[in-house]
Formats: sequence, C-alpha cells, structure tokens
Amino acid sequence: MKNSAGLNWFVIIIFLLNSCGRSQHASSGMPSSSVIEKADRLSINITDSCTVITLYNPWQGASSVEIKYYLVKRGNKSVSLNDTSKIIYVPVRKIVCMSTTHLAMIAALGEEKSVTGFSGTGFIYNKNLLQMSEAGLIEDVGYENSLNTELILKIKPDLVMMYGVGSESAGYTGKIEELGIKTMMNADYLEIDPLGKAEWIKLFGALYCREELADSIFRSIMGSYNEIRDRILQENLTRPKVLAGLPFRDTWYVSPGNSHISTLIRDAGGEYLWEKTISSVSMPLGLESVYLRSMEADYWINIGAVNSKNEIPAIDSRLSTIPAFKSGRLFNNNKRVTPGGGNDYWESGTLSPHLLLRDLASIFHPESFADHELIYYKPIE
Repeated sequence: MKNSAGLNWFVIIIFLLNSCGRSQHASSGMPSSSVIEKADRLSINITDSCTVITLYNPWQGASSVEIKYYLVKRGNKSVSLNDTSKIIYVPVRKIVCMSTTHLAMIAALGEEKSVTGFSGTGFIYNKNLLQMSEAGLIEDVGYENSLNTELILKIKPDLVMMYGVGSESAGYTGKIEELGIKTMMNADYLEIDPLGKAEWIKLFGALYCREELADSIFRSIMGSYNEIRDRILQENLTRPKVLAGLPFRDTWYVSPGNSHISTLIRDAGGEYLWEKTISSVSMPLGLESVYLRSMEADYWINIGAVNSKNEIPAIDSRLSTIPAFKSGRLFNNNKRVTPGGGNDYWESGTLSPHLLLRDLASIFHPESFADHELIYYKPIE
C-alpha cells in the first residue's frame, strides 16, 4: 500500500455475475480450478473464452462479498455479458494505479511503460517509474476527494487499479466509471500470508497476458521463503519476543496476531507480543497498556518514520525505558526511502517476502544469518 495514510482512497461496486461465455447466460466451458495457492482474497479461473477473476471480501469488514471480472483477449468478440463494465480487454496497455504495491508487480513483469497515472507520484520508489513521473509520462491523478477525474479521462487508461478499506469508497469508483473507464479492486494488502500477498502478481500476469512469467516469479519467491522458514524451524532456535509499531498520541494501533507482520515475525523465528490475538483491523490500545507489555520485548521493529534513537523519547519519555530501547535492539523498515518519502518496504517489499523474512531472521538470529546484509531494515542508533 501507499506509505501515507492520508493518501488512501478506495472504491467499491459489487456485481455478482455468474457466467462468462459465448452468450449472455451460457458458459463457454467449465472453468479450471484456480491457479491461486496462497492468497485468500483472490481466485483466477480460466475458461475457453476468458479468464475469470474473483475477489473475496476485498475491504476491511466485508462479509460474503464477491466481485468478478472477466479478462478477454483483444479481438475476441464471442464473450457477451449483461454488464460489460466487468469485461476488461487484455493485455492492458495503459493503467492508472493507486498503490505502490501495484507498481512493484507491474515492474517485475517488465510492463512499466503501461503506467500512465498514479496517486501520489512523490511516493514512488522504483527508479525507472520515478524518472517516468519526472518526465511527465506518469501523471499524478490525486486521491480521495482530490481525485482528478478530468485528468484520468484525458489519460484514457484501459484500467484503473484501486484498493479500499470500506464500502464508503463506492463514490470514487462511480466517478471514474461514469467516464466510461474500467476499474478493478485490489485486496493484496488484506492478505495475512506474506506469500499470499506476493501471489497477487498472478493477477497482473493475467492482465498483461504474462501468466507464465508471473507464475515463475512467484514460485521463485515461494521457494526462497519456504527454505528460510524451514531452516529456522529445523534449527529450533530460541524465539525472542518482538514489539512492533509506535504510538500516535496516546494510542498504539497494534497489528493483531492474524496479521501479515505477525506471520513474518513468527516465520522469522520471533514471538510477536500479540500473536495470540485475532482481529480484522488494527487494535487501538492505550499507550500505558502497550508500554507495560513492552517490558517483555527483546526487539522493537517497524518504528514509524524514526531514523534516530533520540526521536523516540521525544514522543513519550517512558519509551526510553523499554528494554529493547535500552539494549539498542531497534530496527526500522525504512532503509530504502527516497527524498520524497517513498519507502520501498511498501513497494517492492510486498513482492519480496523472502527478503523481508531473511532481514527479520538475521535480526532475531544474527548468529545463524551472519552473512546477510539488511535490505529493507536498518538498525536505529
């Protein structure tokens, strides 16, 4: 996702379409089983005439919601549906994206030139895409109430890739679809399994008709991730306790135990302080309660935008008495940041869970990963 909460904007319109075939109601053949293995919010099924994309509960708090899209090869006139707004012709040639995670997957497939618009170009990390933005080849389309629909209409993209946290985002989608432009939701950020998050590259593989490349990239990532995770399990390493995050005023928004970061910490051989909790959203806890629990932590990671140890007591003086602070076991996920604030942890990091896992494993178990140089993380001194 984008690395600024203020830039989040989203859209939802739900159509339950049940067929993809040569007539409005007849299927063109039984779809194959989904090619998706790890992602919970996505399925991709191939029929004789199109690829069916199904999203499941694609925003926080959604229940029993499915959204279907039908990817049809350009020139194929045999597919007919009641609602043509859910037909997307592929390969996509021009796309507008709303999240840096989308950019990372497009870049991995070598399709950067298709990106013609982005929400918050100052937050791009990828060098090639940043240069395209500076050259005026990627327009900043704004976000939320500042969404520049006139500019999107001028760009005339084949698709606007969006993401959302709530059904209230429908208004933004409506504004775009009223222009006759196709939109698609993306729920990669809701995946709990880091590999499930990365597997969304298969969606982009389908959009660009580069399915084999997307599958190859994912299999390489999954192989590396499982190798590291299995090595840690086999060595039966001691699990240090881990604190994550930073308070905002008097509230600490804690990721639950069924979250992406909790899974990474566990697979890296750590014990997240809240790993036994379950929630569909971040848990707002009082600073005092988190502070008391933090006395157990051996390590402290993902510490906001902090670059120096001295910045932490400035937030609240009590934080300097946390054992992990005093021992200097502080590591932040902001090693790769542009002058404009683009953080590659939120960009290519989503597609690189194996590298995030190795970073964390080397932090928690430096004796076992002494040869690893941190990529996304850095020590805070």
